[in-house]
Amino acid sequence: MKNSFVIKGNLCQTIHAGELDLHPNAYAVCVNGVSKGVFETLPKEYASLPLYDYGDALIFPGMVDLHVHAPQYAFRGMCMDLELKDWLNRYTFPQEEKYENLEYAQKAYGMFVEALKKGATTRASVFATRHRYATELLMQLLEESGLVSYVGKVNMDREASEALTEESAEISAYNTFGWINATKDKFKNTYPILTPRFIPCCTDKLMEELRQIQMAYGIPVQSHLSESKGEIDFVKFLRPDNPFYGDSYNEYDLFGKNDDIGTDVKTVMAHCVWSTDEEVELMRKNGVFVAHCPASNMNLTSGIAPIRKYIDLGLNIGLGSDVAGGHSDSIFRAITDAIQVSKMYFRMVNEADKPLVFSEAFYLATKGGGAFFGKVGSFEEGYEFDAVVMDDSVLPHPQSLNLAERMERAVYLGLDEKKVTAKFVAGRKII
Repeated sequence: MKNSFVIKGNLCQTIHAGELDLHPNAYAVCVNGVSKGVFETLPKEYASLPLYDYGDALIFPGMVDLHVHAPQYAFRGMCMDLELKDWLNRYTFPQEEKYENLEYAQKAYGMFVEALKKGATTRASVFATRHRYATELLMQLLEESGLVSYVGKVNMDREASEALTEESAEISAYNTFGWINATKDKFKNTYPILTPRFIPCCTDKLMEELRQIQMAYGIPVQSHLSESKGEIDFVKFLRPDNPFYGDSYNEYDLFGKNDDIGTDVKTVMAHCVWSTDEEVELMRKNGVFVAHCPASNMNLTSGIAPIRKYIDLGLNIGLGSDVAGGHSDSIFRAITDAIQVSKMYFRMVNEADKPLVFSEAFYLATKGGGAFFGKVGSFEEGYEFDAVVMDDSVLPHPQSLNLAERMERAVYLGLDEKKVTAKFVAGRKII
């Protein structure tokens, strides 16, 4: 049986958001790339499968990054002194212009993909740039890495630098059609996702073109939503007839559902820091995913997303690194950031919204965001088998720690950036 094996070690996951599910010295079984569950004693029916015995190592489900900008990886950790609009114009857009050059794209995207492969991330929803051929190159590199990803050729026909602004909505749509046709069936693990950068960069005509493309191909959608107050004010100026920001996407059936033809439109919106109650309700109703990007929201002074509120309302939520607004591609770092900003929200904004606890943030990083990819983010039976194996002996401690303590400590101390021993994606061992 292809992609069938057993791994043994300390299995750590969250089946439910509020509690850890820990199995010391246990077995996880993968058959044809799909988990058969976790067992304290290996069932006889699986005894003949190859066994990877990782001893006392920690084994987590793979991390899911719901929002990351591949072309921005090169300047992560730099240029953190401005708010969103000025940051885009002064730093981000000039950097993204460089991807017109495929030689540069090969070098820079190669670094991004290699870093993603070495870390704990197994799946990602990725922004590229407006450049079709550089986007196809990025998809090829991600496919070769063994990771599973959605990748978007960005659409933008206004409010950007001259080199990044597409000549017209029609040309943007033409290039997007060409890119989708070239990639939709080319790869096994890398898929196109429709990517209007955000409303300020997309004319009404372009949004209508993207609506037609989405209807023709049925592919998912990713964009930004209610990230900063200045952005929201600008959207109000550009689209005064829409009662809230999200309605600007919903008007073109790019917000979770197409009511005209009665189909779901799988959608992830990054940030949602300042979403109104009306916008939040539409996200909940339409099943829109929220990509919570706490590091970026701090670095660009955008604010603190009310994640406890979103959890209590039953929204779909995952975590995003948002490189390079976020300065690290580590989803372990996103877990700890999400907990910390929720504490600040509790203390400084609304003490009715209790801070996240570790198990909740870990859930968002695995099963929460994994739902955008299907049954992903758990070792439960029927889930695609993604796993990250790490040896926490590189983090010495003078006392004997229990498994819950080791798990939390590994995340807070960034074990993913020190050493990943092995990594499995959909049952394929890629490290």
